[in-house]
Amino acid sequence: MDMLDATVTATAPSPPVVVDDAALARAAAAGDTRAYERIYRRHSPRLYALLWRLCGGNAARAEDVLQETFIQAWRKLPQFRFESALATWLHRLAVNTALMELRGATFESLDIGESGMDLLAEMADTPRCHATGMDLERALLTLPPRARAVLVLHDIEGWKHQEIAVELQMAVGSSKAQLHRARSLLRTRLGDAR
Repeated sequence: MDMLDATVTATAPSPPVVVDDAALARAAAAGDTRAYERIYRRHSPRLYALLWRLCGGNAARAEDVLQETFIQAWRKLPQFRFESALATWLHRLAVNTALMELRGATFESLDIGESGMDLLAEMADTPRCHATGMDLERALLTLPPRARAVLVLHDIEGWKHQEIAVELQMAVGSSKAQLHRARSLLRTRLGDAR
């Protein structure tokens, strides 16, 4: 090996070290802010997408809930028992935070607001479902908040009606009725877009 090869070999970058969530969570629980930042960067995009749907397309509200979720996570990480994956724990924390926020704002008084209307206007230029002429995300935003929350939790996130009923403080029958209402409204709205 000549001198040039030795120099190139010595300065070659090492591959990035992949750290799993459990190691990051342990480090963050011990106060490592860089580990916590990696947790945030790794999980915030998916959580934001969920929160955006639960908040009816209101980006400001979804961002506020995401921030509150990660504040709570920072406080609660030392008590995290690793009985589930960190992603699952963060997901549940985000949903609970969103539902608490939505309950506090009284579900029935919520609407998509000005930012939601701006978003709908922007989405008019997005590709549409060929079968319906309206994309599902846009139709989802038009649902009443309680029906939308039940639909997102049940059909998208896979929750059972019992879990939804507990989180939304409603009867199981009400959860089922809201899901039926949401599906019916979606069918109508998607059908009307043809």
